[in-house]
Amino acid sequence: MTQPRSTRSPLLSWTILVPVGAVIALGLAWGRTLPPLLVGIVTVLLAGAVLAAVHHAEVVAHRVGEPLGSLVLAVAVTVIEVALIVTLMIAGAGTSETLARDTVFAAVILTCNGIVGLSILVGTRRGSAVSFNAEGSGAALATVATLSTLGLVVPTFTTSRPGPVFSPAQLAFSAITALALYGLFVTLQTGWHRSYFLPVEVDGVGIADPDLHTNAPSTRAALGSLALLLVALIDVVGNAKLVSPTIERVVAAAGLPLSVVGVIIAMLILLPETLAAVRAARRGRMQISLNLAFGSAMASIGLTIPAIAVASIWLPVPLHLGLGATHIVLLALTCLVTVLTVVPGRATLLQAGVHLGLLAAYLFLTISP
Repeated sequence: MTQPRSTRSPLLSWTILVPVGAVIALGLAWGRTLPPLLVGIVTVLLAGAVLAAVHHAEVVAHRVGEPLGSLVLAVAVTVIEVALIVTLMIAGAGTSETLARDTVFAAVILTCNGIVGLSILVGTRRGSAVSFNAEGSGAALATVATLSTLGLVVPTFTTSRPGPVFSPAQLAFSAITALALYGLFVTLQTGWHRSYFLPVEVDGVGIADPDLHTNAPSTRAALGSLALLLVALIDVVGNAKLVSPTIERVVAAAGLPLSVVGVIIAMLILLPETLAAVRAARRGRMQISLNLAFGSAMASIGLTIPAIAVASIWLPVPLHLGLGATHIVLLALTCLVTVLTVVPGRATLLQAGVHLGLLAAYLFLTISP
């Protein structure tokens, strides 16, 4: 790992300046109608805040160690996701009834196909196969599939309420079940079954990773990064709210389905996970990439749906969670393909191509349903 030059003050680091600059811009622009130029500036600061969140979450993750470290980004992403969904639903956007469903489903597809596919692609860039622990990854995938089906497929077929809507009792049951399954998984991942989620040895040789030989950051540095991570998350949520009306207008003007807004939100909030997963895959730590991918999908459902369920008490619109037929087929195919990828404990470039092909199909069908 390259050490920073001693002549450079750490206070001048972009990872500090960008979150601070973004929160200042948020304070100045809040409650105002922004001209196109300022929307562009806020968008750049928003992207910078996401990248800064990646950096500070990785510092905290390095301090706490694996596999608990992989949960840091997942929880951070969930905070962003819930805040964005609730904010836009309260604002009464045109897609607010289905915004939670569209965003959560997009997160599942983007993680299970996008992050997994990109990670395998990067890991197999030299023609070799990547290895990971099938027990841990399989358990994570089973939890993701269960949460996705209970939260996003079952509402389409229930009959207590018309449309793809849970009744209050069904919504409460789904939220409690999702939270319980997520909590159980995290407990086992960080406790009894911790070894299932650590990088595996290849041919009896441990993974060579320069980060494993660097000293963990001090407690003071980790706490500083935690504070800046919180600032960056506030920046992301606030500035995203500022630019979201512009995004919705652009989507509508382009004649695209309004569900594209949910995809854009999911892409934004998953950028930290994607960058961290690809970086881990480049170092040969494919298990960490899968931890991030499945952990993000699991948190997106297991934490977001309960939070939205509680918020729905005060939301001005009904909560539509049930998927349509096309998306149910894509979810089923994604689960099947991911099972076939995970079970052998090894993956090649072919698996990367299949997952990325499914991602391309989802994006195309979202634009052209």
